[in-house]
Amino acid sequence: MTQRGVLSRIASGIILAWGWKRALIAFLAGAASSLAMAPFNAWPVLFITFPVVVWLIDGSAAGKRRGVPAAAMAGWWFGFGYFVPGLYWIGYAFLVDADTFAWLLPFAICGLPAYLALFTALGFALARLLWRPDSLRILSLAVGLTISEWLRGHLLTGFPWNAFGYALTEPLALAQSISLIGIWGLTLLTVAISASPAVLIDDGSAKRRWTAPAIALGVLAAMAVYGGIRLDLSPTRLVDNVRLRIMQPDLPQDARFNYSAKAEVMQKYLSLSDRSTGPKSTGVRDVSLLIWPESAFPFFLSREPDAMAQIADLLPKGTVLLTGAVRPPELPPGRRITRAYNSIYAIDHDGSILSVYDKLHLVPFGEFLPYQNLMERIGFVQLTKVQGGFLSGVTRHNLELPNAPPALPLICYEAIFPDEIKIDGARPGWILNLTNDGWFGISSGPYQHLQQARMRAIEQGLPLVRAANTGVSAVIDPVGRIVAKLGLGVEGVLDSGLPAPVSPTVYARVGELPAAVLVALVMMLVLLRKRPSGS
Repeated sequence: MTQRGVLSRIASGIILAWGWKRALIAFLAGAASSLAMAPFNAWPVLFITFPVVVWLIDGSAAGKRRGVPAAAMAGWWFGFGYFVPGLYWIGYAFLVDADTFAWLLPFAICGLPAYLALFTALGFALARLLWRPDSLRILSLAVGLTISEWLRGHLLTGFPWNAFGYALTEPLALAQSISLIGIWGLTLLTVAISASPAVLIDDGSAKRRWTAPAIALGVLAAMAVYGGIRLDLSPTRLVDNVRLRIMQPDLPQDARFNYSAKAEVMQKYLSLSDRSTGPKSTGVRDVSLLIWPESAFPFFLSREPDAMAQIADLLPKGTVLLTGAVRPPELPPGRRITRAYNSIYAIDHDGSILSVYDKLHLVPFGEFLPYQNLMERIGFVQLTKVQGGFLSGVTRHNLELPNAPPALPLICYEAIFPDEIKIDGARPGWILNLTNDGWFGISSGPYQHLQQARMRAIEQGLPLVRAANTGVSAVIDPVGRIVAKLGLGVEGVLDSGLPAPVSPTVYARVGELPAAVLVALVMMLVLLRKRPSGS
């Protein structure tokens, strides 16, 4: 039997599968697709799994209502298979305070994937509505999934984690296309390129069957060439007279929310920050910016004069501390504080607070509960146990610093939202991402978070500096090179220069417009092509 014959036989088995076999095939294809994401980055697996998706949707034609419900069900099982192994690490957060939250673990590791799979189901259904019996059906799939992935990234506060486009961000040359078309444009290309081998089973001449895969490989090669040229033309350059020190304490998550650990936490931060890293190192004395991670203290920093005095004693003149901290709101004297902001402070050598940023995009169930008052009345609390939930900031603004370019602050998972990196006023010189991935243990979650934050640097043409409690902390240049990093689960300090930005990218200038135009053109191509009779 020829290779095409073997492939046709496999495809026929998938197309004709029904019932539990069809669900299992979709689930396994989704689970295998998760290997395309960090830390595995095995993106060629999509050349196997996305043709399976095409054949599943081909087989949906046997169902009612033009096969749309059957396609949606296959999409749900594919999405569920994709998100369970891709997001299993969320379960670690429910074990930090196991007495309170462990019973919710099954709901977290299955419930969230079940919800997110609804978007994949929608993508399959949209694809089926646009479906054609020729090679253009791979473009129908690309459009359907791109629209559903965009919706996943925006509806109900959004959660665009592991969008399919991230598969083509490693090697770094392929990731450079994100500077033109963003993650949603890259998602369209990723799905279309990966699904193209599905048409090798179609009827017609060999030349016709190979047209779509050849075009897909040509686009992939063009992306690699563009990326290689962009990398060659953008060597890493450093800002003069700016030295960074990132402190990664690797503290257990429970210690960070225990007020009784105040003295221990402060002592560790102070001693680690001033650690000598070599024979020529003078500790924090040759540092311009000392950077600590998100929510660095189990207390209100601005309400603890002794802690502020210790920081002032640590910092030499000319050094600024950038640190996460929980910030209390301004309240009348005597009123009890029940809510707070998740913030970043810029603190000078004399202990004065130069600038503050309050987190805008809060984490559902982590920093607030939907229908907060009702949920609290029936006994639910979010993981951080802040009664009433965290308060959201008002605007995103640069942190103005006396000894470095202005920084655009992003706290934790704000870095996964590409279209939220917008500010009024002057362009920042770099992106500051403070996070606490200690919630998720030694798992794939922190690597995925780093992968997505790294893309924000490429999209904007801005360097990104990331400080994480347990890692991965990193300094990333504006085309995505990792200049320096501290690994996951490592205690230490990371010294580095600050990379200089490059010119604003196409994406930085016009945002999602190129991706929207690309999706619209592909959809028009599918819709305007004359549909054969009987299809």
